[in-house]
Amino acid sequence: MASIKDVASRAGVSTATVSRALNNHPAVAPDTRTRVLEAADTLGYHPNGVARSLRTNRTRTLGLVISDVLNPFFTELARAVEDEARALGYSVIIGNADEQPDLQDHHIRTLVGRRIDGLLVSPADGEAPVLRETARAGRTPMVFVDRSIPGLDVPVVRTDGTGAVRDLVDHLHRIGHRRLAVIGGPAATTTGAERVDAFRHALARYGLPLPDEYIGHGDFQVGSGRRITEGFLDLEQPPQAVFAADNLMALGAMDAIRERGLRVPQDIALAAFDDIPWFLHTAPPLTAIAQPTGDLGRAAVRALVDRIEGRPARSVTLTATLVVRRSCGATERSSR
Repeated sequence: MASIKDVASRAGVSTATVSRALNNHPAVAPDTRTRVLEAADTLGYHPNGVARSLRTNRTRTLGLVISDVLNPFFTELARAVEDEARALGYSVIIGNADEQPDLQDHHIRTLVGRRIDGLLVSPADGEAPVLRETARAGRTPMVFVDRSIPGLDVPVVRTDGTGAVRDLVDHLHRIGHRRLAVIGGPAATTTGAERVDAFRHALARYGLPLPDEYIGHGDFQVGSGRRITEGFLDLEQPPQAVFAADNLMALGAMDAIRERGLRVPQDIALAAFDDIPWFLHTAPPLTAIAQPTGDLGRAAVRALVDRIEGRPARSVTLTATLVVRRSCGATERSSR
């Protein structure tokens, strides 16, 4: 079996340079790194990760706990996290909380037990005790992504959708809609609360109310979007437009509208937070607020690696944009 000395000899460098090259150290010149990687590949050399982690107290592994792996937003986020982590010399272990705080805590406990170097979490709920305890202990570097928990001193990488929600309400108002309803996520999540608040404040600019019967809190799943929309449609005065605060609830809303024999947008307008490729292929294509999901994942990894490697890590806020399609009754365009 080839050793690190064999790789160093074949590449014509020191063993220290081989180690730095295999760990993507920035001090290694690109041509040297290429020569080392080619030598390692030719010789079939694979570093002993267990021995290295015992020696350096590092595993070059990150944990990622996402709220729902079946949600296309989190699938894309996880892909971006993996790609950026690999580019920085880290591997990623993913845990799916399925929007359940106890399952989230299970994954966090397991990942910390595996001696990961750092942890990215999109909190399913702010009351999860293991998450809070791990964050407060500070022994495992942590960064929140997409969602956060108020009161915890943890950097947050998130998207601000306030401006895009305002653009959406401007768009709906311009078309002539005045009775607007919202399907929010769980009130215990920051995204669940923030998107409803942004919608309410945007309506207030036009003097439009957001009555309680036009507010529903789902669980970021298709079923809750369908159930809440059915309730809206049963009202004596149903809304003219529905804003679903995530993509899966929007699909549930669309199902409920169609099951009543109604049409989007002729009978009721529909829009969503979190644009996904599917929305181009729905009938009609769905107006949505798009997050820069890839940038979000990459920024979260960089913030976490900064914490791991002893550099200051700041919270990062990106900006969402409105993508207008035909589901509200207007020509397609993008708002910037």
